[in-house]
Amino acid sequence: MRDFGPAELVVGLCHTDGQQPFPVWQNGTFSPCFNQLVLGAVPHAAMAVFSACYLSIPRCSLLQTSPPCGWRLRLASALLLALLFTGDVVLVTLLHPGDMYLDILADGCAILAWLVHFSAMIVLQRSAFRRTRGPPALLLLVLLSVPNLVITLTSYCYSEAYLNLAEPLRVTRFALASARTLSLVVYLLAFALPCIGDASYTLYINAVDGSPLIPESAYPDTGEMVAEDGSGCVSRLFYLWLNPLLRRGQRGELDRPCDVYHLPRKLRTSVICRYFHQCWEASQQGAAARNRQDQWPRPVSRNLLNGTWSSRYQEEPLELDSEVGLLRVLHKAFGLRYYMLGLLKLVGNMLGFAGPLLLSSLVAFMEEEGAPVSWGAWCALGLFASSLLSAILQNIFVFEVSKVALSARAALVSAIYGKALRVSGSSLARFTLGEVVNFMSTDSDRVVNFFRSFHELWSLPFQFSIALYLLYLQVGVAFLGGLGVALLLVPLNKVLASRILDNNKHMLRYKDSRVKLMTEILFGIRVIKFYNWEPHFTQKVADCRGRELSHLKAIKYLDAVCVYTWAALPVVISILTFVTYVLLGNQLTAAKVFTTLALVGMLILPLNCFPWVLNGILEAKVSLERIQRFLQLANQDLNAYYSLVSPEDLQTSVLLSQGSFSWQGSDGPDRPAEGETETGAAKGSLLLHSLNLNITKGSLVVVVGKVGCGKSSLLAALTGELNRLGGAVFVEGRDGGFGLASQEPWIQHATVRDNVLFGREYDQTFYQAVIEACALSDDLNVLPNGDRTEVGENGVTLSGGQKARLALARAVYMEKDIYLLDDPLAAVDTDVAHHLMQKCIMGILRGKTRILCTHRIEFVDRADMVVLMDNGTIIRTGTPAEIFPLVEAVPKKRKNDHNMKEKGGVEQEEEPGSSNELCVEEDADLSGAEQKQAGGLAWRVYHTYWVAVGRALAVSILMSLLLMQASKNVSDWWLSHWISELKNNGSTWTNGSSPAAYSSPHLLLFSPGGLMSAVSSVQSSSLGNMSSEVKFYLTVYGSVAAANTVFTAVRAFLFAYGAICAATVIHNRLLDRILKATMTFFDTTPLGRVLNRFSSDLYSVDDSLPFVLNILLANVFGLLGMLVVMSYGLPWVLVPLLPLGLLYHRTQLFYRHTSRELKRLCSLTLSPVYSHFSETLSGLGTVRASRSSARFEEENARRLEQNQRCLFLSNAAMQWLDIRLQMIGVAVVTGIGVIAVIQHQFHSIDPGLVGLSLSYALSITGLLSGLIFSFTQTEMQLVSVERAEEYSTGLPTEPQHQNTQLSPTWPEQGWLEFRGAVLAYRDGLPNALDGVSLVVRPGEKVGIVGRTGSGKSTLFLALFRMVELNQGQILVDGLDISTVGLAQLRSKLAIIPQDPFLFSGTIRENMDPCGRHPDRHLLDVLDQCHLRSVVDRMGGLDAEVGERGKSFSVGQRQLLCLARALLTQANVLCIDEATASVDQKTDKLLQQTIREKFQDKTVLTIAHRINTIMDSDRVLVMHAGKVAEFDTPAALFSAKGLFYATEIATQGSCCHTAEGGASLRA
Repeated sequence: MRDFGPAELVVGLCHTDGQQPFPVWQNGTFSPCFNQLVLGAVPHAAMAVFSACYLSIPRCSLLQTSPPCGWRLRLASALLLALLFTGDVVLVTLLHPGDMYLDILADGCAILAWLVHFSAMIVLQRSAFRRTRGPPALLLLVLLSVPNLVITLTSYCYSEAYLNLAEPLRVTRFALASARTLSLVVYLLAFALPCIGDASYTLYINAVDGSPLIPESAYPDTGEMVAEDGSGCVSRLFYLWLNPLLRRGQRGELDRPCDVYHLPRKLRTSVICRYFHQCWEASQQGAAARNRQDQWPRPVSRNLLNGTWSSRYQEEPLELDSEVGLLRVLHKAFGLRYYMLGLLKLVGNMLGFAGPLLLSSLVAFMEEEGAPVSWGAWCALGLFASSLLSAILQNIFVFEVSKVALSARAALVSAIYGKALRVSGSSLARFTLGEVVNFMSTDSDRVVNFFRSFHELWSLPFQFSIALYLLYLQVGVAFLGGLGVALLLVPLNKVLASRILDNNKHMLRYKDSRVKLMTEILFGIRVIKFYNWEPHFTQKVADCRGRELSHLKAIKYLDAVCVYTWAALPVVISILTFVTYVLLGNQLTAAKVFTTLALVGMLILPLNCFPWVLNGILEAKVSLERIQRFLQLANQDLNAYYSLVSPEDLQTSVLLSQGSFSWQGSDGPDRPAEGETETGAAKGSLLLHSLNLNITKGSLVVVVGKVGCGKSSLLAALTGELNRLGGAVFVEGRDGGFGLASQEPWIQHATVRDNVLFGREYDQTFYQAVIEACALSDDLNVLPNGDRTEVGENGVTLSGGQKARLALARAVYMEKDIYLLDDPLAAVDTDVAHHLMQKCIMGILRGKTRILCTHRIEFVDRADMVVLMDNGTIIRTGTPAEIFPLVEAVPKKRKNDHNMKEKGGVEQEEEPGSSNELCVEEDADLSGAEQKQAGGLAWRVYHTYWVAVGRALAVSILMSLLLMQASKNVSDWWLSHWISELKNNGSTWTNGSSPAAYSSPHLLLFSPGGLMSAVSSVQSSSLGNMSSEVKFYLTVYGSVAAANTVFTAVRAFLFAYGAICAATVIHNRLLDRILKATMTFFDTTPLGRVLNRFSSDLYSVDDSLPFVLNILLANVFGLLGMLVVMSYGLPWVLVPLLPLGLLYHRTQLFYRHTSRELKRLCSLTLSPVYSHFSETLSGLGTVRASRSSARFEEENARRLEQNQRCLFLSNAAMQWLDIRLQMIGVAVVTGIGVIAVIQHQFHSIDPGLVGLSLSYALSITGLLSGLIFSFTQTEMQLVSVERAEEYSTGLPTEPQHQNTQLSPTWPEQGWLEFRGAVLAYRDGLPNALDGVSLVVRPGEKVGIVGRTGSGKSTLFLALFRMVELNQGQILVDGLDISTVGLAQLRSKLAIIPQDPFLFSGTIRENMDPCGRHPDRHLLDVLDQCHLRSVVDRMGGLDAEVGERGKSFSVGQRQLLCLARALLTQANVLCIDEATASVDQKTDKLLQQTIREKFQDKTVLTIAHRINTIMDSDRVLVMHAGKVAEFDTPAALFSAKGLFYATEIATQGSCCHTAEGGASLRA
C-alpha cells in the first residue's frame, strides 16, 4: 500500500486531479475546494474556537424578563443558521455528490461554529456586555464567513442544475443557501440595532439600568448577584455560578450577610409566602379552588430587596385559623416537586448496586488467566459510567431536596410569625414567650428535616432488599447467618433509640429549666450582687446542670453502645457469612469475598439509619401537630369585638356600655398577656365588669385607683387585647389604631430615631417638636451619636425614665386620634413630669382623645374627666372636683428621679439586667455588635478542648481508635491473603465443587444456571472434613475480628466519657467567670449574647461537638487505613493518587474558607430572626394597637430572607464540594480498574489484593466528603468552645479577696464616711462622682435629693462596690471598704433597689432564697409591707410569682422587694426610689414601717416625695457629682440654697391643686 499523505487526503476530499490536488481558481470563480475549505471550514473553525473563549465570562447581571431585542434577533439568527446547515448536511448525504465529504466537513464546521456562537451569546447577554453589542471580535469572525456564503450562492445561481425544478433536492439546497444568507443579513442588522430594552427585573439588585459598560472592579460584587438563575446546564451541574462567591470567601472578604448572592426568584421569601397562602386558600376552599392553577406569582420588582416592597398577602392578611391541615397545605404547595425527586433517588440507588456487581465481574476477570482484555475494559468502563452517573444524580437530588426544605421553612416561619400577630391575647396567654419562639425555631426545623428524611423512609428498605437478594445470589443461604445477627440488632437498636429519646426529653427539660434560671440570673444580676446571692444561685444552677448531665451521660453511653454495635456489625456479619459458606462445603473465591464485603457494607447503612430516620419523622409529626395547634388558635376578631353601630352623639370617641372583660379566653387558663402588668393572675385573676364609660372626642380622661385595681386592663380592653365577655365597646376610627404608651415601656433594639419613627416617614419639624415635648432633647445631647445611637435590647442602655419618655415619643409621633397613656409619669422626676404634662399631654396632643392612667394626683385637676377604679370596675366618673376627695384629701408631691442623666456623665441606676448608663463611646453601637470570629480556628481552641477532655484520656482515645482501624484493615488483608493462598495451592476440598461454576466469563449473578450449579453441588460436609489449613485461616480471621470489636467498644466508651468530662469542665468555668464578672460587663453586653453561651453554645459542647468529632476521627483513621491498604495492594495506584490528593487538598481549602464564613453568617443572621420574633411578642400590644402588624411582617420576611440567602448558599457550597469529591472518587475507582486490567495483561497481579483495593476504593468518595464535612462541622462546633473560652478567660472580674481579720459583727455602728470619692463608669466617661466628701453618723436618717443625673444612685453603687472608685475612700465604721471582701461587704449592707426584680419561683424563694428565716417571720414582714392579703389570695408563701413576677403588678413587686430588705438585719440601709409605682396612701404607710423597723439603723433614702425628706435628720443635696448642700432640712430651708429653690418650685406647682382640694373639702 503506497503512502497516504496530505495530497492524497485533499484529492479524496475534493474529488480533484492528482496533478493539481488543490486548485484555487476554476471556471472563472473560486474552486469549490478552496471555497469550502479555506473560506468555509477555516473561518467557521476559528469562529467556534473564539466564541468558546467567551463561554467562561463571569456573569454579572441578567434580565429575568426577555433580553434586549438586538440580542434576541442575533440569537434567533445563529440558531437558525445552525439548523439550516444541518438541513444542508442531510440533503448532501441524500444527493451523494462526488465531493460529498468536502460539503459535510464544511457544513459540520459551520454547525459547530454557530452552535458555540449561540451559546457564547447566551452567556454574554448575561454578563457585563449585556448593555453593549458584545465584543467586536465576534462581529469580525461572523464577517469572515460572509465570502463563503456569497460565493456558494452565486455558484448555485450560475448552475442550471440548482434552478431545475425537476431536481427538488438541489432546488432545496439553493433555497437553504438563500435562507442562510438572509439569516446572516438579519444577524448583521441586529448588531446595528440598539440593544437596550426594558430592565424591570435585573439580577443586579441595585441596578437602575443594568451593569456599567465596564465592570468597576476586577471582581464582581457578589452581594448584587442572584444565585443560580440564568446559569447554563454545565454551570448548574458543577455549581460554576458559585465560583465568584467562593473566590471572595477565599480572599477573606465575606464578612457581612449582604456580601452573599440573592436567592433565586423561586426561593424568595415573598414569592414562596404568596404561593403558600394561595395553596392555603385553595385547601380552604376545597375542590372548587383545586381547579385553579397554583402558579408561581410574578416576582416582585427590585423594590423587594431594597426594602420598599410590599407583598399582596401582607396587605390583605390571610386568616390562617380555619381547620385546614398544615400537612395538606404543605403537600399541595411542595408535594409534586418533592415526589418527582424520588425518581432521582430511585435511579441513584439502583446505580449504587452496579459498583459491587462490576467489582465482582472485574475480580472474576483477574482470576481467569487468559480472559479477553475486552471483558476487563468493559468492567472498568462500567465502573466509571455507573459511579459518574450515580454521583451526578445523588448530588442533584440532595440539592433539590434542600431547596424544597428551604421553601417549606420560609413558608412555615412566615406563617407562624403572621399567626402570632393575629392570634387573640387570651389564646396566646396559654403559651409562654419561650414556647412560642420554639414553634418558630425548633419545631419548624424539625418539620423541615422531615423533607430530608422522607425519601429515606422508602429507599432504605428498598436498598436493604436488593442487597439481600444480591447476597443470596453470591453465597446462597449462607447469608442467613449474618443476617440473623443483623436483624437481632434491630430490636436492640429500637430499645436503645427509645431510651436515648427518653433521656433526651428529660435532658432538654432540665436544660430548659437551667437556661430559664440563667436568664433570670442575668436579668437580676444586679439584685444578686447587691444581696450577695451568687453562691446560692451557683448552687441552684449546679443542681440543674447535675440533673441535665446525668441524662447526658445516659445518652452518651447508650450512644456508645449504638456506635459499638454498628461498627462491629460488618465484621461480625462477614465472619458468620464466610464461616457458614465454608462449612457448607463451598470454596471461597476472591470475586465472592469482595463482592460480599461490598454488599455487607451496603446492608449496614439501611439497618443503621432506619431507626433514626423513623425517629426524625416521628419528631416532625409531633412538631407539625404542635404548630398546627398554634395555627388553629382563635384569631383576634376586631370586627366582632367592637360594636359597629355608632352612638347617636357624633362627638363620642370611646363608649363602653356594661362591658365585662377577662384575660381568660373562653377555654384558656387565666394568665395576663405578655407585657401587661396591672392584673393579678394565678389564683385570683382580675375580671373587669360592669364598665360604663363615655369619652368625648378631644378630651383628657385621667384614670386613678390603687395598685392592681385594673387601670392597665381597662386600656387593654379598649385595644382589643382582652376577651369581651359581655356589653359593647365602641371606638371611633379604630382602624387607624391607638397611640399606646404601656406601663412597662417596650423599646426596640434599634436607634433612638428608629424607635420614635416606628416605621413612619421622617418629618424633621414634627420630629423635633415631639423630642422637645417628651423632654428628650437633653438626653440626645448626652448620647454619643444623638438620636442615631443604638439602644440595646429592651432599651438596655437607657434608664427607666428615658425608656418611658422614648415610648411616649413613639406614641406621639404616630399621630393617632386616640392616645392611651399608661402611667408614663411614674418614672420621671417632678420637673420632667410637669414638662411632659404641659408640653406633651396638654400641648402637642391637645385636641386628641387622651386616656391617662396615673398615681400622680397633682395632675388630676387638668383632666376633663376623672375615672376612679377599684377591684376591676369603674366606681365613679366625674370632674376632678368631684373625684378629688375620694382619692386623697391632701395631695402630696412626689419627686421621682428615675432617669438619671447628666450633661457630662451619666448615672447608672437599678434596672433589671440592664445598664442605665449611657455609654458615651465612639462607636455608634453602644453594646457593640457581636464579633464574628474570622478565619480558621486558633490551635488554642483545639488545645482548650484537649485539656477539658483530659490529656491522658485524650491520648487513650486516639490509641484505641488506631488499634480499632488497624485490626479492621488486618482482618480484610488476611481474607485477601487467604484467597490468594487458596488460588495458588489449589487447596483440596472434599466436595468436588465444579470449577466451571467460577470460570464463566459472565458474572455469576447473571447466570442462574452457574449459580445453581455452585450451590447445588454442596454436599454434606462437616468440620471434620475441613482441612486444618482452612481451620487455621478461619481461626486467625475470627481472632483478629474479635480483637477489632473489643477495640471498638473501648473507643466508644472512652470517647463518651471524655465528652462528658469536657462538657462539665467548660460549663463550670464559664458559670464561675460570669457570676464573678463586673457590672460594667453586664451593662455593655446584651443579655442574649451571654445567654447564647449558656444555651446553644453549651448544647454544642454537650451534644453536637462530640457527635461530629467522633465521626471526624473515625473518618481520618478510616482514610489512613484505606490509603495504606490500597498502596500495599496496588502500588501503581500511588501514581494517580498523588495528583488527586493535591487536587483534593486545593479543593477542600478553597471550599473551607467560604464554607466557614457562610456557616458563621448563617448563625449571625439567624439570631435577628428569633430576636425580632421574641421582641414582637413582648411588644405585641403596642404593635397591634398601632396597627403596625403588616410592617412587622415585612421586617420578619426581610430578616428571614437574609438568613435564607446564607443557608441556601451554605447548602450550595456543600454540593459544590460534593460533586468535585465525587469526581475524585470516580477517578480513583476508574484508575484502579484500569491499572488492574493493564497489570492483568502482564500477569503481575494478585486478584485478592485488587479486590480488596477496589472494595475500599468504592467507598472512597463517601470517606473523602465525610472527612471534609465532619471537619468543617467540627470546626463550626468548636466555635462554641471558642466562644465559651472567650468568656471563661477574657472577662473582667470583681476582686475576690477576703478580709480574714474582719469582725463578724462589723459594722456595729453604721458610721459612714466618703473621703474625696471620685468615680467614672468607664474610661473616657465624665466623673459621676467628683470629689464627694461627707460623714453620716450612726443611726442617722439621710435623704438624698438632686437634679436628674446628679450622682445620687452612684453613691449607692460606690458603697456596694458595684463600680470601683477611681480615687478616694469610703469608710464604714472607720474601715476602708476596699480592704473588705465583696461578699463580706454586701452581706452587711441592705438595699431596696429602684426597679423591682423577682425570680420565677415561689414567694418564699423570692423573699429568702437562702432559706434563713421561718415562715412566721416572712408573713410578719409581708404584713408590714401591706402584701399579706394579696399573698393569701394567691395561695400563701408557696404561690408562684410567675415569670419575672408577672403575677404581681409593678407596685406590688416593689413592695415585695421592700420585704426582702426588711428581712436583712443590716445596720446600713439604702433605699433607691423604692416606691415609684405605689399609690400615695400605701407609700405613707411604708415610710412609717421603715421608720419603725430601722429606727436605730443608718438609712440613706434617695428622695422620692418631698415629705419623706422633711422627716430626715439631714438632707444631702447632690449637684453634678458633687456635694452641694448637706444639713438638716430646716437649716437648708433657711439657707435658701438649691434645696430651698427645689422646694419652692415644688410648692408653687402644687399650690393650685392643693387649693382645689381644700375648697372641695370646705
